[in-house]
Amino acid sequence: MIARELIDTADIPGGGQLRLIRRGRDHMIMLGGNELMSSRLSGSEEALATLGCGDAPADGRILIGGLGMGFTLRAALALLGPAARITVAEIVPEVIAWGRGPLADLFAGSLDDPRVALATGDVAVPIRAARGAWDAILLDVDNGPDGLVRAANDGLYGAAGLAAARAALRPGGTLAVWSSAPDPRFTRRLEAAGFAVRPQEVRANGARGGARHIIWLARTPG
Repeated sequence: MIARELIDTADIPGGGQLRLIRRGRDHMIMLGGNELMSSRLSGSEEALATLGCGDAPADGRILIGGLGMGFTLRAALALLGPAARITVAEIVPEVIAWGRGPLADLFAGSLDDPRVALATGDVAVPIRAARGAWDAILLDVDNGPDGLVRAANDGLYGAAGLAAARAALRPGGTLAVWSSAPDPRFTRRLEAAGFAVRPQEVRANGARGGARHIIWLARTPG
């Protein structure tokens, strides 16, 4: 049996600690006993980009909340054209450092793509600061529409947070939210916020299967 090796730790603002674990050739990011992400399972994070950016123009303006292992960012870069601009908001600076260090092979140079801007901080800040600025907002900052990783993330998924996201999107823009499980109450909150909502079931490992995850696709009128 291959043993797990602790590579690094990172404190989460507001409490909690992430651990970067290596097991053989695989890497995992864990919070306590919860495996938040794994290098073995990229399908649903890639689907967050391909589905969430599906209606965006080739030169779209995209906001990604949560860098993770870079799967969503890489999928968005592959989908969009050379004039696109992608801002990634990551609240834990060490996660960005991991992307340039022990996880550099996974990121495959995506952090240095000229279309990418990195913002260290809460994704709620660029959401609240914008009015009609984004073609798509892709959120993968938790295990779903609740604050498992960080209690303050709850504000993204309540009425005020969803109203801010809708205001930040251009007409016809898309808010896409990743979750490990369905949540009918969140679907209703999105609808109450004025979005046209379509929950989409995806597999953790794409076409190869794996656990079922949910991506909410919430579009603004226009």
